[in-house]
Amino acid sequence: MKQSKFYIIVGLLLPSLFFFSCTGKKDKSGRTDTRSSGTIQFVADESFSPIIEELREQFEFQFPKAHLQAQYTNEVEGMKQITDMKTNLLFTSRALKPNEVAYIRKNNRIPEVFPIGYDGLSFIVNRNNSDTCITVKDIKRILRGEVTDWSQIYAGSKRGKIELVFDNKESATVRFVVDSLLNGKTIEGENMYAAKNSKDVVDYVDKTPNAIGVIGSNWLNDRRDSTNTTFKKNIHVMSISVQDKATPANSWKPYQAYLLDGRYPFVRTIYAIVVDPRKALPWSFANYITGPQGQLIVFKSGLLPYRGDIVIKSVNVKRK
Repeated sequence: MKQSKFYIIVGLLLPSLFFFSCTGKKDKSGRTDTRSSGTIQFVADESFSPIIEELREQFEFQFPKAHLQAQYTNEVEGMKQITDMKTNLLFTSRALKPNEVAYIRKNNRIPEVFPIGYDGLSFIVNRNNSDTCITVKDIKRILRGEVTDWSQIYAGSKRGKIELVFDNKESATVRFVVDSLLNGKTIEGENMYAAKNSKDVVDYVDKTPNAIGVIGSNWLNDRRDSTNTTFKKNIHVMSISVQDKATPANSWKPYQAYLLDGRYPFVRTIYAIVVDPRKALPWSFANYITGPQGQLIVFKSGLLPYRGDIVIKSVNVKRK
């Protein structure tokens, strides 16, 4: 029996962007951080915390005098902090709106936006649920409250009411669903729940046979798999089809290859938003992520890097 398996080879031919300053002078804000030292706090939407933590740890390993303190919260709170200039760095899944840019510029600051990678908006179900192929159309029907029972999608299903659970009602995940899947309309339905964070979504689905969890794909990769082609074993990741009927042959999971070639339909851009007039530690961390080392970390995490030469090769693997 032959199977086709996809591998991604990433070549990153990017120049270094770092020109480090060793000065530790205070400015009017009291900051003393440089591009390679000091202590700062930054904010990130919690749905991206796995990849941001990996990047933070590697940056601090390379620059031992730098200390980055992460605050993981929802997108609404993060945007408020960056526009009010209570933080100099934010990671989330949308760029600044024109009115937000204008507000920041009014306060004599120039915001910079760095796209750093892509992840997939994923739909997960209990490991005992064998109905794992679903259409985009049916997902939208569930989100609009038009479908409330598993039997309305899978004839004869005995799982009962669909429970839909999100990470946080003000998260980047919910905002992406509203903007990109529902054209700005609110999520409807009887059994909709907001957990505290992404881990709680996975735990809830693990314990609830009739649940569907909505989560970023960077929470799902099995770190034991260096090829990034498996997901966590305690849940199933649904395969999504753009066709009228979902089958294993026309449905796709949020693997890197399918984020790249467009077969997976729900892809988000991850941004670093920097408001740093000193061009010091927040600015250098964001630039590190867009450089070769940072982009390789993004790739190894199971996400799709924003920059780099990416080649997909199809390999026939013979299995006896």
